[in-house]
Amino acid sequence: MAKKTATTGKIKSKLFILDTNVLLHDFKCVFKFQENDVVLPIVVLEELDKFKKGNDLINFHAREFTRTIDGLSGDDFFNEGVSLGEGLGRLFIETGKPFSEELSNNFPEHRPDHMILAIAEYYVKKYSDRQTILVTKDINLRVKAKALGINAEDYKFDHVENLERLNREVITVESLDKSTINSLYEKSEGIPLEDISLDITPHPNQYFILKNGSSSALAHYNPVSKNVERVIKTTVYGIEPRNAEQAFAIDALLRPEVLLVSLTGKAGTGKTLLALAAALHQKKDFHQIFLARPIVALSNKEMGYLPGDAKDKITPYMQPLFDNLSVIKHQFKPQSPDFNKIDEMLQNEKLLIEPLAYIRGRSLSKVFFIIDEAQNLTPHEIKTIITRAGEGTKLVFTGDIGQIDSPYLDARSNGLSYLTTKMKGQGLFAHVNLVKGERSYLAELASDLL
Repeated sequence: MAKKTATTGKIKSKLFILDTNVLLHDFKCVFKFQENDVVLPIVVLEELDKFKKGNDLINFHAREFTRTIDGLSGDDFFNEGVSLGEGLGRLFIETGKPFSEELSNNFPEHRPDHMILAIAEYYVKKYSDRQTILVTKDINLRVKAKALGINAEDYKFDHVENLERLNREVITVESLDKSTINSLYEKSEGIPLEDISLDITPHPNQYFILKNGSSSALAHYNPVSKNVERVIKTTVYGIEPRNAEQAFAIDALLRPEVLLVSLTGKAGTGKTLLALAAALHQKKDFHQIFLARPIVALSNKEMGYLPGDAKDKITPYMQPLFDNLSVIKHQFKPQSPDFNKIDEMLQNEKLLIEPLAYIRGRSLSKVFFIIDEAQNLTPHEIKTIITRAGEGTKLVFTGDIGQIDSPYLDARSNGLSYLTTKMKGQGLFAHVNLVKGERSYLAELASDLL
């Protein structure tokens, strides 16, 4: 294989050995390694078979990867490899290899992870003139590989940079001329951006806190008019913003020209509550409101362990969404039309709360679609959801990038961070990072200290 891919006088291409979790994270990953060769241990394909059945996004990825392999021209995966395309390397499937003495002494169990290590160790020794790298999103497997002297890396092709910028979305301008703030209150169309004298150029739909002593104003940069407009604190379906960031979030959620919103922030900052209240506030503008979240089993307990039928099994995962709906309902008296309207919308499926896997495949035209816990989605899953948006649909992704339940995602590789970073600068997108917890003083203290 080394002779097949090496060119005399040039740096030899690398060998990347892929773990199963990489394929499930990005089913097109084999095309991301440029001119380097890609190796799939056959045990990875066996593991992939276990994920092919089901309706979750991870099952979809498993099936799509199988179709990707089937679509490659050529059938010599085991000797000469199959070309991945012009300018790319070749794809090989490698059968199992014997455990070395060192591998057996350290990891005697013949588990899939250890079988992958055996193949990686074999490649390191057989192709010593080329760099062999094991690519896995499993931190423990990377540590095990390094213990055996094998190079191991995370899959980094969708990692975001400058993650700290997500927490600095709001620009605070101190000591602004008082007359400028007064003009902002007086002119509904806003004031020219030049009047604020910023050191940086704001991106579309960026938000500001403008101050001058006791005078202050909340503002928004309109990318169409190029003006800075005042943000008015608006109550939506009984929910009133309690801080500047919540006011900004509601403003973004109510803007008809903003079709994609991401709300980030720690637990208790009101992300989902605000999104749902804003959706109900605009219920006449949309045919349906969808509220969904991915199911990520905790404490190694799969859904099948829960008692009852399918509906009973998913109820615990959806309960936080119903809790938010209950908070909104109880802003009104039980005999109030607004209180009863929520129950009516649930019965008529005008308001739908379901697992994200159940939403997949539906038509998303004229829908207000809220995706909660989006930090547990991969970048490709985020893309799959957005590309299904039809005319008149508004998408809102909410989540806490510091609270990720998926073992193979982190703050830099999750879909919510990826979406927020990649879409910044687009006129139809807005992002707000909510900072202050409003659930209770106890919840805020626990979030900060524990």
